[in-house]
Amino acid sequence: MQALRTAISLALAAGLALALPAVAADQSIALAGVLGSKALLVVDGSAPRAVGPGETHQGVKVLSVTRDEATVEVQGTRRLLRLGESPVALGSSGSGKRIVLMADNQGHFINTGTINGKQMKYMVDTGASVVAIGRPDAERMGIKVDDSQKVIMSTANGSATGWRVRLNSVRLGDVEVLGVTAVIMPEGMPFVLLGNSFLTQFQMTRTNDQMVLEKRH
Repeated sequence: MQALRTAISLALAAGLALALPAVAADQSIALAGVLGSKALLVVDGSAPRAVGPGETHQGVKVLSVTRDEATVEVQGTRRLLRLGESPVALGSSGSGKRIVLMADNQGHFINTGTINGKQMKYMVDTGASVVAIGRPDAERMGIKVDDSQKVIMSTANGSATGWRVRLNSVRLGDVEVLGVTAVIMPEGMPFVLLGNSFLTQFQMTRTNDQMVLEKRH
């Protein structure tokens, strides 16, 4: 982990392309398919319903539909739905402000959350400049790197090519941050490293084994 943190920090210092360019709910929404210009929405586990742009179904307004995505508005908040992704919570808008974490017996803050609606296991790492994700996890989350900007990083095993991406959503419990910069690493990783591109959105306080993150805005 130290080598990975060092590689990311070195890349930033060198001026490479790393520079910037769930609480359960009573209902959920998922994109089951696309029928012409309409999205097949599954709300709260009900049968799929074809809903076109400008139409509303059970409080979910469809804004736009593409081949494998739909943008919807729920309770005044826009959500991007993708085919095959986990259902998005409706009753929890991600407007929470406070995250409380407890350290494990090695002093690490490890927990679970979601990235772009997909579950992930993360470790808080204040030494990492940006969020770092192994490529296998990125592919599982539907993060495409083929068209992303490449970055070259120095590691203990030599140079490695990674990819800079912007995550639509990083969510811990009922706290959500949109548009988070991340680096996709070529190899697999045991955790997503939750680095400062996410953490700087919060005021951080640590007392013994407890860490509290208070959202700044």
